[in-house]
Amino acid sequence: MTGSAQWLDDEQQKLWQDLLTVVIALPTLLDRQLQRDEGISNFEYSVLARLSMTETRTMRLSDLALLCNSTLPRLSKLMVRFERHGWITRRPDPDNGRYTLATLTDAGLKKVADSAPAHVDQVRQLVFDPLTTAQQRHLAAALARIVAPMREQLDGR
Repeated sequence: MTGSAQWLDDEQQKLWQDLLTVVIALPTLLDRQLQRDEGISNFEYSVLARLSMTETRTMRLSDLALLCNSTLPRLSKLMVRFERHGWITRRPDPDNGRYTLATLTDAGLKKVADSAPAHVDQVRQLVFDPLTTAQQRHLAAALARIVAPMREQLDGR
């Protein structure tokens, strides 16, 4: 390490600690609700939801892994479980056989639809309800500025 660190001032330290709490606690609380109500994790819900949001309910596993911030091996393991539940099917991509496509089945879509109301309620309670509309807009603008360079770094994996 070269140079001296530019330490956070008291206000920045408070903000940083609050952000860490959100980053750590939010996934934990979302997991807790989804596990209790639906027997799935927030990550599993996220994968199913991403597939449900595409026009054909189909995506390449590699693209899905990127969107869900997952490794391909982790996602492939999950796909095996989802296939056992009848929530997805997998097949080679007809445009390029090196890729695998995952398709959300009707049963998988039902799982997402059944899971969504309580999940959205939890998200609203934890993230949106404590904020005014103006605060939500300010948070969105601030997060967009934080997320943009992070996405660039992630894309450069």
